[in-house]
Amino acid sequence: MELQGILPLHKPKGMTSHDCVAKLRGILKTRKIGHTGTLDPEVTGVLPICIGKATKVAQYMSDYSKTYECEVTIGFSTTTEDFTGEIIDEKPVKELVTMKQLKEVVNSFVGEIEQIPPMYSAVKVNGKKLYEYARLGQVVERPSRRVVIHNLTILTEPELFDGNKLKFSFRVHCSKGTYVRTLAVDIGKQLGYPSHMSALVRTASGPFTLKECITFEQIESMFKAGDLQQKLFKLEDALSFLKHIEVNDTLAFKISNGAVLPFPEGIAENRFTVYNKNGECLAIYQKHPTKAGLMKPEKVF
Repeated sequence: MELQGILPLHKPKGMTSHDCVAKLRGILKTRKIGHTGTLDPEVTGVLPICIGKATKVAQYMSDYSKTYECEVTIGFSTTTEDFTGEIIDEKPVKELVTMKQLKEVVNSFVGEIEQIPPMYSAVKVNGKKLYEYARLGQVVERPSRRVVIHNLTILTEPELFDGNKLKFSFRVHCSKGTYVRTLAVDIGKQLGYPSHMSALVRTASGPFTLKECITFEQIESMFKAGDLQQKLFKLEDALSFLKHIEVNDTLAFKISNGAVLPFPEGIAENRFTVYNKNGECLAIYQKHPTKAGLMKPEKVF
């Protein structure tokens, strides 16, 4: 039987999201695998992987809010805004930043904020990825974007090291599209210093958390033993953030065939999932864009 579902991978350091998919294709002997949003190679943590029919929901999972634990080093900044880049600015930290100062600065970032994507990122400007410009030594104007910081908590007190540098850690729950390394740099600027992100772990992506994640070694072992399917989450788990309705068998048949139907009463959302009586998600439907009072399928499973 082919594997179907969401695999919560504990992504290791040194691999891109694409590398992870390629390795899993080799282990699981299937090509129907996709990831749900990239993680930089040096970042570890939660990377939900869609397998089989679940690849159909990958696009919706990239909209998840995320939670990260980040270490910030204050005293110098880098080209990449993290520890992998070359140093571009330095300023010795002469006195310890107090928790009171740090809390005031950190709290100012909670809510909707504006970010300018880093040059070393996959954001496209004039049809070209920013990191392609950066590798040529070019700096281009980047459009700012609005993101939401739902919660920002300091995990460790500011600590001086190497005589003139400082580090601390925070946990952030944020909207999709947030650059945590840019957040680390901007917090440093508010404190009056160049800074960078010195470590990052993603601890949650939507409903998937680090405690549920498994490593490549565990995946290989469970697959060989025939136990991996029971570790996978259902397609329905991935779509739990959407409003859902349940239909009878007659409507379920029509929905499985992608029928255009009357829009259900009492639904305020433009997009929602439709389930049968057995609790299986049949499709994602949306308000019909041109025909009032009707709904049409966006994705049929």
